Amino acid sequence: MTCLPPLRFAAIALFTALSLPLHAQDSDLSAGELRLAPEVGLTVPSAAPVVALPRPVAPPEVRAQGNTSLPGSVLAALQRAQVPASALSALVLPVSGEGPERIRHRAEVPINPASVMKLVTTYAAMDLLGPDFTWSTRFATDGVVDKGTLRGNLYIQGGGDPKLVLERIQAAFQSLQDKGVVVVLGDMVLDSSAFEITPRDPGAFDGEALRPYNASPDALLVNFKSVVLRFMPDPAAGVARVVSEPPMAGLAIDATLPLSRGGCGDWRGAIAARFDDVNAIRFEGRYPLSCGDKEWPVAYQDPASYAARALEGLWRNSGGALTGKVRTGATPARARLLHEARSLPLSEIIADVNQWSNNVMAQQVFLTLGQLAPARVDSMTVPRGRLTLVRPGRLERSREILGRWWKNTFGIRHATPVMENGSGLSRVERITPDALGALLRHAARHPQGEKFVQSLSVAGVKGTAARIGRSPDSLVHGNAWLKTGTLRDVTGIAGYVNAGHGARYAVVGFINHPNAVAARPALDALVEWTANLPD
Repeated sequence: MTCLPPLRFAAIALFTALSLPLHAQDSDLSAGELRLAPEVGLTVPSAAPVVALPRPVAPPEVRAQGNTSLPGSVLAALQRAQVPASALSALVLPVSGEGPERIRHRAEVPINPASVMKLVTTYAAMDLLGPDFTWSTRFATDGVVDKGTLRGNLYIQGGGDPKLVLERIQAAFQSLQDKGVVVVLGDMVLDSSAFEITPRDPGAFDGEALRPYNASPDALLVNFKSVVLRFMPDPAAGVARVVSEPPMAGLAIDATLPLSRGGCGDWRGAIAARFDDVNAIRFEGRYPLSCGDKEWPVAYQDPASYAARALEGLWRNSGGALTGKVRTGATPARARLLHEARSLPLSEIIADVNQWSNNVMAQQVFLTLGQLAPARVDSMTVPRGRLTLVRPGRLERSREILGRWWKNTFGIRHATPVMENGSGLSRVERITPDALGALLRHAARHPQGEKFVQSLSVAGVKGTAARIGRSPDSLVHGNAWLKTGTLRDVTGIAGYVNAGHGARYAVVGFINHPNAVAARPALDALVEWTANLPD
């Protein structure tokens, strides 16, 4: 048996780092909550009506509609941000369905929800797949194992696991070596055919191809396609030492760079990293001593070769040997299964998606929905039976399945949300607060509803909502389960709030306006107001 060396960085630390945009890793923004420039040349395959959608502007008869008054604290926050009340859409209603709506303001207007759209993707997955659903990564061969040697190819068939991180890959390699697969006398063949994805420029959305939140989905999504660089100052040697994970085959990374005495500030700019060569990461600047230890997760500059480089590097680093090459290809029908690595259950996956707004994980879940058979979705009844994934996942298939599920679940009263990739990292996705309110109410009554609620971030405690109700004296602290979202011109929030008298409310609020981010305190005030309802 080969003993695998422990990873230097824990998976949870890596995942948390990858959930933050590189320009805001010390802020409270998550991977799905970004201040982004307009995208360039965004197209949505097989979704022409989506591209044609205008910016969300309420029709005249709806623009002035508001059955209940907005709280003074919300209006004051909007005024401070120089945002008109007409840019706010809000809905507060009891989850039980008993009692009047507390706030209804422009709730029928389609808006861009940013990352709050992840609620639609994750709830549909909970309902259709179930909280215990898992993805499978299969390791198979067309050869034979003899005395520590595999005489044949090793096939790694991705099943869409949204969180196939380094520790879990190492555990799979350990299991293979325990079964006698140490030397592979053949190729390592990577099979991503479970998803059919049109290649795209990772920088198409905002021109930031190296930011991990722009990682593209993949049936064999290895470690979010990211490299974590760790900088550790060594004053005695006058350098900062650089350690990277995972070990990438054929990628040279400078092991040191000189120290400087300046302030920390824009330390990433100070090190002058170069990513123009797919075979190297170089540093032409200096690292500020005052920064101490820092980690920088970056999306690998050639994402198409990431899995091959990372898996080969991890295999060799684990003590395994490979005589052939790493290549892409299909797993032959005759291949014999050596090991099956099951993912974390869906309930844990959607907790990562919703609490930390991880875009690529949300897209993995969305694509998985597209693997379902439409007829099976139409015929489903409660309680739902086990579903089988019957076809490769495609975005257009996911949109079809989600549309069918929405109409079966909510009827025609609430228009089907306009979906692009299911993550909210989009300028074309649309939904009404009314529809989100219906979803939140439906989820609260679902047999597995509490698991969905617990997947949300908790105000003042964890996730992207930890900034809300930070004071232990706030009634919101620990009593609101929320999904937040931010893009350029968009900020939003949706979830559940327990009022002081014990009733639970569904709360939805969005601002679509050029000053939306500055008006975020208005949504915080909406949550606080709900928690303080007297009856």
